[in-house]
Amino acid sequence: MRLTNSVLRNVRLVILGPPGSGKGTISQKLVSNFKLSYISCGDVLRNKIAQGTDEGKVAATYISRGDLVPNELVTKLMVDTINGDFKGNSWLMDGFPRTVLQAQSLLTCTTINKVINLNVPDDEIINRIKHRWIHLSSGRIYNLEYNPPKVPFKDDITGDDLIQREDDKPEAVKQRLDTYNASTLPVLEFFGKKGLLVEFTGRESNVLYPKIHSYLEDYLNLKSS
Repeated sequence: MRLTNSVLRNVRLVILGPPGSGKGTISQKLVSNFKLSYISCGDVLRNKIAQGTDEGKVAATYISRGDLVPNELVTKLMVDTINGDFKGNSWLMDGFPRTVLQAQSLLTCTTINKVINLNVPDDEIINRIKHRWIHLSSGRIYNLEYNPPKVPFKDDITGDDLIQREDDKPEAVKQRLDTYNASTLPVLEFFGKKGLLVEFTGRESNVLYPKIHSYLEDYLNLKSS
């Protein structure tokens, strides 16, 4: 199978899933295999903060307190990104939207082909996250069981120390999942009513990804005859 720019012109995909569901791993494979640009809400925020823009400074004040960046600011940054650096590209969006209002705003500025939701059981996610360590400044994530760093507790690229966040402890993860599930259900229902939602259920990314890949091949008419 060979993908061409003409085949994938104007393909817009969103991926949703709770923390620890394997979104990062699956997103990397989708971006590579389907030749998509990758738009990460976390990356957009980190870049604005690193650039020292006015919006980045405002976002940093919330993040430093452990608070969510306001809906209006996140939406503006993501819409500006879509209409700026990624205008005309085919892309996969990760980490946005997280509310119905954000979803509505997204659909007013672009067309979405499909919203992929990863449905991974809570007990599996809790087991994964308790082994997770993070390179704080870049957002790179390691798992001591599935994706360990080359040098224990050191970032592969910079050699900086990795950290384990307090909210990655099992009791905190359970609370985060409850919050995520409650807040995301309306978003899933919203996209479902629009006929955009497609859900994949499983425990392992290496089982989920082939299903997603096959579905997108069919949807984009890319399978060899």
